[in-house]
Amino acid sequence: MHRNSKKIAALALALVVSFCQAALADSDVTLPRIFSDNMVLQRGTTVPIWGWGADGATVTVKFRDQTVSTRVAGGKWIVRLRNLKPGGPDTLTVIGANRHEFKNVLVGEVWLAGGQSNMEFPLQSSFEAAADVAAAANPSIRLLKVPHVRLDAPTNDIGADWSECTPERAAGFSAVAFYFARNLQARLHVPVGVIESDWGGTPAEAWMEYGFLHANPDYEIELIKGWALEQERFRQSLEAYNKEKQAAAESNSEFKIPAPFPPWKPGELFNGMIAPLLPYAICGVLWYQGESNAGGLARAEQYHRLFPDLIRNWRAAWGEGNFPFLLVQLAPFMSIKTQPDQSAWASLREAQLEATENLPNVAMAVITDVGDEHNVHPTRKKPVGERLALAARALAYHEPIEYSGPVCKSMKRQGSKIILTFDHVDGGLEARGGELTGFAIAGADGKFVWALAEIKGNTVAVRSPEVEEPVAVRYGWADYPVVNLWNKAGLPASPFRTDDFAK
Repeated sequence: MHRNSKKIAALALALVVSFCQAALADSDVTLPRIFSDNMVLQRGTTVPIWGWGADGATVTVKFRDQTVSTRVAGGKWIVRLRNLKPGGPDTLTVIGANRHEFKNVLVGEVWLAGGQSNMEFPLQSSFEAAADVAAAANPSIRLLKVPHVRLDAPTNDIGADWSECTPERAAGFSAVAFYFARNLQARLHVPVGVIESDWGGTPAEAWMEYGFLHANPDYEIELIKGWALEQERFRQSLEAYNKEKQAAAESNSEFKIPAPFPPWKPGELFNGMIAPLLPYAICGVLWYQGESNAGGLARAEQYHRLFPDLIRNWRAAWGEGNFPFLLVQLAPFMSIKTQPDQSAWASLREAQLEATENLPNVAMAVITDVGDEHNVHPTRKKPVGERLALAARALAYHEPIEYSGPVCKSMKRQGSKIILTFDHVDGGLEARGGELTGFAIAGADGKFVWALAEIKGNTVAVRSPEVEEPVAVRYGWADYPVVNLWNKAGLPASPFRTDDFAK
């Protein structure tokens, strides 16, 4: 063969090989990074496994004794594993034109931990946590921390992988979520996986779907148009900041002013930090958030609608029905008031309590005993996580245990007293550390004064010599409630009010 002919033939062969390799690459199947070594799959339910590929390609997923196949359509594929039993480790294999093997996979309980800085607060910074960090190694607990991402449109992937719980990984992980997982795993004796997706200083609306908010005329005005105004103010502040910075540079003078922070856009954290998790099978959600929605009475009042809508939005997005949603009520914070007063934080706590009463499968950890008057980030996180685990054991796993502190059920007037009855009085009521505190009473004028309160069996009698004809009682209605009503199961009562006076 002529030398040039050989070169042409070799070139043609190389082009064919290159084309075939490209074709094979195009037909490769891929998966989001939420599927990785060390992951936990949810037991006892339908578990979606999904990814992307070339249309028409066959994808087969193998796990234990299950083999499920499908074809790629519209660039996407999804299969479902059924009723997995707890245990492992095992290998999950995904086969298309290529092959993925995910090793050290467990089956157990998967929980999503979301919210703002008190959920994000790391184990290594929490109260007396050094011993817990040192002893954190547990191959039956797996952790996944979602990176901070703000997006205008939903993404389908995250930049993180699952890992075993080690002291190094646990140290920077959510303290609340760690204590929850440790307690739950020890009680259930099955693997537990926690996905941490949180960001300090964030409002609830940033964690909700933009379309969900946009479809509600009230939210369109209050949140979406409100954000546009905040964005314009931010633009102006940024311009001023850049001018001052430039002027400082030109004059060679020191410049210490922090750059303005862009306002949180409704939907952007759902897009960046929740959407890429869907529809990964979970048992339920842990939620610690609300401080950023308590900036004034009007904002706190809005949370009465916004928070239950967030729960509805997430449940609809996952399509798993009314999965357990376990929240943490805001801790006491800010200065202790000497007289009863209005409180945006109290109103927001009321919104949180109402969600447990008005929505199915919602429970709350009350933490009136672990606040910090001078720090919005109280460091005692162990009781928080363990109370959430109690709620999970009751709601998700149907253990016959008390999981809540006393919750006011009803009131009736009895002469100059008001008699309060309570749910969740397992073992009875008690006042910790002396006489009952934190109760206020008012007549028809709506003026509240501190009250005398006394436990009578499973009720509390409230009175004041200043109010002869009482009509309403409030308990713990303050930014920093000083309260001590508990049940004998060792759980504190939720703050509440019996009135509908202006907040």
